[in-house]
Amino acid sequence: MSGKGQSLYKKAKRLIPGGTQLLSKRPEFFLPDQWPSYYSKAQGVEVWDLDNRKYVDMCYMGIGGCILGYADPDVDAAVKTAIDAGSMSTLNCPEEVELAELLFELHPWAAMARYARGGGEAMTVAVRIARASTRKDKIIFCGYHGWHDWYLAANLAEKTALDGHLLPGLEPTGVPRSLRGTALVFHYNKIDELKTLVSRNKGEFAAIVMEPVRNYEPEPGFLEEVREIATSQKAVLIFDEITSGWRLNTGGAHLKYGVTPDIAVFAKAVSNGYPMAAVIGTGDVMQAAQDSFISSLNWTEKIGPVAALATIRKHRRYNVAEHLIRLGKRIQSGWEAAAKQNGLKISITGIPPLGHFSFDYNNGGAIRTLFTQEMLKKGFLATNAFYSSYAHQDHHAKSYLQAVDETFSLLAKAIEKNEVEKLLKGPVAQSGFRRLT
Repeated sequence: MSGKGQSLYKKAKRLIPGGTQLLSKRPEFFLPDQWPSYYSKAQGVEVWDLDNRKYVDMCYMGIGGCILGYADPDVDAAVKTAIDAGSMSTLNCPEEVELAELLFELHPWAAMARYARGGGEAMTVAVRIARASTRKDKIIFCGYHGWHDWYLAANLAEKTALDGHLLPGLEPTGVPRSLRGTALVFHYNKIDELKTLVSRNKGEFAAIVMEPVRNYEPEPGFLEEVREIATSQKAVLIFDEITSGWRLNTGGAHLKYGVTPDIAVFAKAVSNGYPMAAVIGTGDVMQAAQDSFISSLNWTEKIGPVAALATIRKHRRYNVAEHLIRLGKRIQSGWEAAAKQNGLKISITGIPPLGHFSFDYNNGGAIRTLFTQEMLKKGFLATNAFYSSYAHQDHHAKSYLQAVDETFSLLAKAIEKNEVEKLLKGPVAQSGFRRLT
């Protein structure tokens, strides 16, 4: 499939290093030379490309940003009112105080908040505050937490340190060599790995940074033991809720597990696609922000807090998390049933609202690419993941799973005949970080 989107993307690669602003939106990750690449309109769960072809988004929903759906009328109405009132001024917007109070109502353990407009920068703010609070440099973490120096420094000591946390092939080019040894990695649910790092770096690390949940449920006692270790070492426990937050409940996923961090960070779903991020924490830890210079003009604009307030209130009013979980379970069950029906070997991971599957074959990447290609023909933006939104309804799930069953049947026959690569109309999708030229 070719069109205006592919033509524009070819131009973009000449004008924009890497082609896109967000790595996860690279067409090469989905369907090289065929992915629509750009949108002209998005509404609910429907997306129109530059050729006015309409698709149902049954994959990432704005890479997890639009938890209520695209162009949610309630959030957009609040934002339009804010725009009409003037989104920026020499004075501060009162909504930033109102938002703080709402976040503390949902998270009674927290007492202070700082804001940003993106997840990566918010995580960097959180790490800076932790270092300022403890007067220590090292960070112990697991999982993915953004693109900033503090995080990529893990690959200064060992080039493959982040392979299981982000993408293989990440070079820490541009990260000061002096940061070597300041970012130490352990794996989720591997408490012994954490204990080993702690024993080797006692009294030297400022924080433990992690998502409370992502691809797997925490094993019994895991989060509680991490909390105990952080407390005993006088380190700050930072929960990255940028992806997991608002999926399982109204607020941070950590509330479900009953484990309280010292800092929690929100972005993405907190404002349904509008730029907004929040760093909340205990009063003692957050006060350290006053000892470090953390400041930006665009953190003071009005649209982000207004969008967050509207999103959170609607999320709570309609019990959105329950809907996300129910739809997510239906999709994951549908994947499993379709694979069994067609004799395909797949593995399913992720909490229900953030599900993933993989094809368990040596050429799994090619099979995934063929899946995306065939689903696109049927009118779906699809890959081996589904992020549920409030705009997804049962009829979307039904039509999608019917298309999945049909496509899985095609894939099974292609695998049996060893014709997967032959059926592809373009290259196999990428799975790791690499230069495009």
